Amino acid sequence: MVYDCIIIGGGVAGLQAAIQLGRYQHKVLVLDDGKGRSSMCHCYHNLLGWPDGVSGEKLRSLGKEHALRLGVEFEEERVETVEGLDGVFGVKTAKSHEFFGRKLLLATGIKDNLPLFDGLLPCLGKSIFVCPDCDGYEILDKPALVIGSGNAGASMALTLTYWTKELTFINHGKGEIDADLKDKLGGKGIRIISDGISKIHTDRSDFLGVTLFSGEYIECCFAFLAFGGNKPNTNLAFQLGVELEENKHILVDPRTKMTSMENVWAAGDIIVHSEQAAIAMGDGIQAAIWIHKSLLES
Repeated sequence: MVYDCIIIGGGVAGLQAAIQLGRYQHKVLVLDDGKGRSSMCHCYHNLLGWPDGVSGEKLRSLGKEHALRLGVEFEEERVETVEGLDGVFGVKTAKSHEFFGRKLLLATGIKDNLPLFDGLLPCLGKSIFVCPDCDGYEILDKPALVIGSGNAGASMALTLTYWTKELTFINHGKGEIDADLKDKLGGKGIRIISDGISKIHTDRSDFLGVTLFSGEYIECCFAFLAFGGNKPNTNLAFQLGVELEENKHILVDPRTKMTSMENVWAAGDIIVHSEQAAIAMGDGIQAAIWIHKSLLES
């Protein structure tokens, strides 16, 4: 079987594209390993229609249900290789399965550089955050910790002063902080702690504080993570020879979301944008519209 389009990545961008292509009645397959960024976020707070927030799991579940109703097929598999084969794309998975598609949409997102603390993951999106644009409002006029490394952590702390003045930066990763950033942190009254964290304290999705290696306990209900080094999942794009930006994100046409390679599109955090779920959805539907147009012409 040759699918009209294979979508690699079943996060919000991939699912939104799948729904739109399903509404066009195209034959679509979504391949996803269930480990994407949206599977870890337990609450998106800034999406239209969800004033009390919605989890990534809920969005993905509803999106998959919607797409299934439209005839979209799903396989929970991790894609390892992609190549062009006589006018179609061959997609091979870690389970040694191979699928073929006329068009390809890459929606594989970003891998966040997260510390390996026990109890961290259940708090993501609830009391521990990674994106100030998404969740800065959640700490409005409240004390918060910034757990990070070097300039990335310092910059996050300075950004968060828009919402609160009660910030402490724990340089857990021991990265170097530029002198000008140190001065700015001091000017904002932000305490810098050079000691590392031996343990974070949580109660299900509630963050309670940290214990430093020195034994000092710091009580706090909210934290932001900022270690830098997040990596776009662009290995498959590299295999295909798709043009990448210097920061390894995929370069796409801003209107169509097509990459530098014909019949290959990209959507979501894998391309250059503000890494917002709403924007990823928009990318997905925009790519789907132009994939549809391309299918009509072929």
